[in-house]
Amino acid sequence: MQKVLYAVLLGSLLPIPAFARDLGDDYWSAERFQLRARVLGVVPDEDTRVNIGGKAEVGNALTPEFDLTYFITDHIGVEAIAGTAQHKLTYTGNVDLGDTWILPPTVTLQYHFTPDNTFSPYIGAGVNYSLFYGEKAGRGFTDLNIDGNFGWALQAGTDLWIGENWGLNLDVKKIFLNVDASLNNGAIKADVDLDPWLIGAGLSFRF
Repeated sequence: MQKVLYAVLLGSLLPIPAFARDLGDDYWSAERFQLRARVLGVVPDEDTRVNIGGKAEVGNALTPEFDLTYFITDHIGVEAIAGTAQHKLTYTGNVDLGDTWILPPTVTLQYHFTPDNTFSPYIGAGVNYSLFYGEKAGRGFTDLNIDGNFGWALQAGTDLWIGENWGLNLDVKKIFLNVDASLNNGAIKADVDLDPWLIGAGLSFRF
């Protein structure tokens, strides 16, 4: 994350001209929209408190992710992401608690430092809601349930434009998220600071 922030600051100082953006004649012009497709690594940075002691752990996941950015001005955009991933849950490192799918839609308000440059870094902040579904308890357990919740998001990334419409993208988000989980009809409970990193790389397209 620190390296990405350094790249953002450096990129904002590099006057490398690319293609000047034209946002069109009105607020719904196609030129105001940017699409991305990324491969996303979801890396939980969890801290858990389990009522029976010990620690619960949430496995990493790799998944496709899509997002849409709307540019209010040349420098200010709003991004919404869509993707879902399946995560393995364990207890004290080797006890299989089960698995769950997470749908974490996130909306961020972004500032793009140099939108007309080949190297176009940005930062952002926003809100996340993580929905857990398809929970399946591990062998010997029943009734795995994880409550959804809102969290805050911070973001840093960059586009590297290789043409007027196409570019490469690197993006890192940190989600600050707390959730409650239970097993065996509530006999086992956990308070989880999930706090995942969302690390994505892929393609950008602008009209």
